[in-house]
Amino acid sequence: MGASTGAPLQNQATQAARQNAKSLRADMTDAERRIWSRLRGEQLGCRFRRQHPLGGYVLDFACLDPKLIVEIDGSQHIEQASYDERRTAWLTQQGFRMLRFWSSDALSQTDAVIAEVLAAVQAPRPQAPSLTLPQRGRECSESFSQEFL
Repeated sequence: MGASTGAPLQNQATQAARQNAKSLRADMTDAERRIWSRLRGEQLGCRFRRQHPLGGYVLDFACLDPKLIVEIDGSQHIEQASYDERRTAWLTQQGFRMLRFWSSDALSQTDAVIAEVLAAVQAPRPQAPSLTLPQRGRECSESFSQEFL
């Protein structure tokens, strides 16, 4: 199941990711709990989901509109940098923007973290290029018919 199938993003997760998300929701870190208390209930003007499965991944916090992911990274992320790079690349291909914060910052600088998330939520999103082709006007078709008839 990929993003190109047209299925809603909340339905695009592997069974393993869904199971893992359920487990992670029950066992959130202190930093994740602190940030979740500030993201839940549309406090920033959009709905965030916690431990949201997408593809084979579980996202700490995801807002599907605008496509924004907030990750709270512990020390294990130092050792898994290549995994995080692949994960970020895949999520970016799906159209998501990603914000990463160290768990220590989430605990000690919560207001600053939330301010950065709010700025990202409120930032204008780039418009997708229009695939509309220019249409021929009446003049074009009239001159064509006059020249070649």
